[in-house]
Amino acid sequence: MNKAAKVGLPTAIAIVIANMVGTGVFGSLGFQVIDISTGFPILMLWLIGGVLSFCGAVCYAELAAMFPKSGGEYHLLSESWHPFAGFLSGWVSATVGFAAPVALNATLMGTYLGSITSLPPLVFALPVVVLISLIHLGRLTVIGKFQMAFTYSKIALIVVLGAMGFLIGTGQPVSFLPQKGDGEMLLSSSFAVSLVYVLYAYTGWNAATYMIDEVRNAKRNVPLALLIGTVFVTVLYVFLNAAFFYSTPIEKMKGQPEVGLIAAKEILGDRGGMIMGILISFGLISTISSMTWAGPRVMAAMGRDHRAFSFFDKKNQNGVPVIAVLVQTVFVIIMVVTATFEQLVHYVQALLTISSILVVLGVIWMRWKRPDAERPYRAWGYPVTPILFAAFSIYVLIFQVQERTKEFLFGLGTLAVGALVYLILQKVASDKTKKKG
Repeated sequence: MNKAAKVGLPTAIAIVIANMVGTGVFGSLGFQVIDISTGFPILMLWLIGGVLSFCGAVCYAELAAMFPKSGGEYHLLSESWHPFAGFLSGWVSATVGFAAPVALNATLMGTYLGSITSLPPLVFALPVVVLISLIHLGRLTVIGKFQMAFTYSKIALIVVLGAMGFLIGTGQPVSFLPQKGDGEMLLSSSFAVSLVYVLYAYTGWNAATYMIDEVRNAKRNVPLALLIGTVFVTVLYVFLNAAFFYSTPIEKMKGQPEVGLIAAKEILGDRGGMIMGILISFGLISTISSMTWAGPRVMAAMGRDHRAFSFFDKKNQNGVPVIAVLVQTVFVIIMVVTATFEQLVHYVQALLTISSILVVLGVIWMRWKRPDAERPYRAWGYPVTPILFAAFSIYVLIFQVQERTKEFLFGLGTLAVGALVYLILQKVASDKTKKKG
């Protein structure tokens, strides 16, 4: 691919931010304030979530710079551990790992816009999915501009909403400085459980690793995109949740999944609901776009490495894996129409957590196995950062399996099918080699 067909650092950062900032940040606070009623622990929740995500990002950055090819966990696990581990991760991503979240976000967008216009959600969800997919078949420069426009517009709207919370919102009797009892709260089970949901909201910090081939000077820019995007979102999340906590009575937020909507009404009155719906819709368009960009690159990477899937790597004149984009779009449309995406999102979460843990531990493995290998970027804080990330991720994984045992078992079934496909591909390739010999 020529240099003109690649995107720069600002677009790579936009991909990371768009994948991270979805609906999670607008709903998590309502469940946190059920047991946490003071400002300092709330801010620490979001700050710790950002720090843990940053620990993961520095580890992904090291491996991405060592092995600069598109494919995300599929490629990184194949290189650091074994092609079998990479294939299983890629199998999950290619089947439901991206299609299900895209379907969920498209349906949520349709729901928000439908509540404003009184039209069915599908009227908005399906055209947006198709339109964004068509845009992602075009030139990479156009895709990049589209991604940046919606991502940075979303950021601007979030910043404005947060600023209004502090400037014109009715200040609540809260303090963000440590209070008596906050130390015990930070060590409580309520804080730990809330942290699990905060980490969900931070999911997506690894997004730039899926499209490394399409980033200029990838060994430098992809690590920078991961780190800058994660730090930026951490600041954004801390700021926005502080604004919600400051401007909205706790009693109105407790147990409510739509804290963003409640806070917007407190700050702006009844018009706040419409403004919040538009804000979230903007955010979801950029998230849908970023996943439409990233997901097909996993399919294309698998097509690059496995002849049976080579059609996924077929590119159009713009250098875009056209068949992979269209296949993911078909998956998304089926899920939106049949409303089968929500359970799929839940059952894929634990598998994605396992993939992330293995990638991060792969940094430690590579340091031991190939200590002299070229490392254009070295993970900050090693070995503390990978160990810290892995430890907390294992805790989250245990929580995920306990909460969604049935969905996790379905996920294991998906892995079993992927393992069978891999063994068949290896057998076919071995037989062909023997015949040639």
